[in-house]
Order: sequence, then C-alpha cells, then structure tokens
Amino acid sequence: MNESPNKPAARPWLRCASTALISSLALAPLPRLQAAESSATARPVLVELFTSQGCSSCPPADAVLRELAGRSDVLALGFHVDYWDYLGWADPFASPQFTARQQGYARRQGWQVYTPQLVIDGDTALVGSRRGAAEDGIDSARKAQRSVPAQIVRDGAGLRLTVGKTEADDAAGEVWLLSFDAERSTDIARGENGGRRIVYPNVVRSLRKLGDWRNEPLDLRETLKPDERGERLALVVQDRLGQVWAVAATGAVPAR
Repeated sequence: MNESPNKPAARPWLRCASTALISSLALAPLPRLQAAESSATARPVLVELFTSQGCSSCPPADAVLRELAGRSDVLALGFHVDYWDYLGWADPFASPQFTARQQGYARRQGWQVYTPQLVIDGDTALVGSRRGAAEDGIDSARKAQRSVPAQIVRDGAGLRLTVGKTEADDAAGEVWLLSFDAERSTDIARGENGGRRIVYPNVVRSLRKLGDWRNEPLDLRETLKPDERGERLALVVQDRLGQVWAVAATGAVPAR
C-alpha cells in the first residue's frame, strides 16, 4: 500500500509493507542479550502484530497471527494502529496508544515503522505475513528468553498479579496490563480493504502500565477500569528497551 499523494509529507515515518518494500523491511533478528541462568519455568513468547484495517497488505499477516494465537507457547496479540485511518476507513480497534507503542519500539531499536509489522519478544521485527520467518523468530526467542514466574488471576471484582524474581543482576522492568478479545470481525465498507469481512484474533483493547518491577517479588491487586473491556487479560513485564521478562494471561472473563 502506498501513502496517499495528498499526505506524503505528513507521515514520512510510516510505511505499509508491499512487495517492493519487503526486502528492505524484513529486518534480521537483532542480537539478543544472553539468556540468564535461572530456575524459572519457560514462559510464552510474546508476539505483537501491528496491523490496520486500512492497510491492504495486512490481511495475510492477520491470518498468520490467527495461526500463532492457537499455540500454547505463544501469546500472540494484535495491536491496531491508527495512522492509516485517513485513507477512508477508521479502524474501530485502532488506538493512538498502540501507534505510540510501535513507535517506541522503532525509536529504541532503530527500526522503521510499517504495517504489517510483527515484533517478537520485544527485540526482533519482521514483515508480519512471513509465516516461516515468524516461526523461526519464535524458536530463536524461546531458546534465548529470559523468564520470571508470573501469574494473573481474576479475583472477584478485580485482579491479582504476581511477579517473582530471578538471579540476573540486571533484571528490572515495567509491569503492563492488557485486555484483549479472542476474536473480532469487521465488515469493512471503505478503504483499501473495502468490501471484505475479516476475522481478527486476540485484538488488544486496552494497555495500562501498573508499575515497576525491580527483581523483587511483586504482588499487586487491581480493579479493572471501564475501558478494560477485553474478554481476556494479560500481564507483560519488559524493560525500557523492550526485553521481555514475564508473560501471563487469563482465560475468558465475563463480558463488560
């Protein structure tokens, strides 16, 4: 998908991965920090797809994410960005907060911003429709991952979240709460995907920082906010560079 000729200067930082761009945007995995020796059990690999209903290149990547969402060793999440909404269709799942999250990764890692962009465990990016590359990236992330025990449990009207500790000296991170829907569909009336009905997996609806983890056992009690309306909830701990330390998710919660 090309940018609108009426808006090229307004969005010089964004791209949509087309055939011509794939070779330059399929970023090779960056060197990972050495995995810490720890007794912590393996955690799911965090996979984030930055996508948009206004991007014609995104539906194949949404299909890849749907496959990954069925794996028990992966937490695959769809973050819908808002910077393609001006093309004639406003993505109902898009949020400027999700766009800011993608831009934050790009700023820290020196990546370009484009859709569909798949980010694996916070430090590898690739074109989201490249299924084989995604599987290879997940395998690599699992072998090198840092892992801290974590749990998120619905507790009456609220939540209880726990994070353990590790022997790694540099362990620290931010604690994030996400809500997401296991599946949503949209009949897209206009824009580059106009006339299509697309089913989306694990659509993120909200994202909130709860606090900081400093490699000490953490026990948090939280009350869900009105906008945290997703069917499922996830806990993610990652440092300011994106390195993931902990991932945990709930099953379905009552509709809000």
